[in-house]
Amino acid sequence: MYRYIVDFYKGKSPEGSALEDHIKHLLSSVEAGTQFVAESEDGRLAGFATLYFSFSTTRLQKIAILNDLFVDAEFRGAGLGEKLFLHVLEYTKKEGYAYMTWQTASDNTSAQALYKKMGGKNINSEWIHYEIEHN
Repeated sequence: MYRYIVDFYKGKSPEGSALEDHIKHLLSSVEAGTQFVAESEDGRLAGFATLYFSFSTTRLQKIAILNDLFVDAEFRGAGLGEKLFLHVLEYTKKEGYAYMTWQTASDNTSAQALYKKMGGKNINSEWIHYEIEHN
């Protein structure tokens, strides 16, 4: 799992065991979030999805944030991303989340095509995303 996440982020991961410890926490507790894994028919790890949970103060409901959706290059094109996405979406519905939100890189056109196919809408909201790095 660690290798897939590091590959997904193109090697930009914390030093030491911090990322591995975080993954273990996600897999053992669903308070902050959860992680789903997809296996190939022969049992190899083929992809993963990571959800984090939050709360909307304007809607007074819990919400889910899809942070990662990754399928190993070897398994792409066979519908695994779609199956993994639908599994995560069904989980958020079943668990009573008001909605699931996510973002993707502007140049990731294959992900954008998948999300559009799954019914996702580019909300182009009035909200502007900011970030301050603490390193």
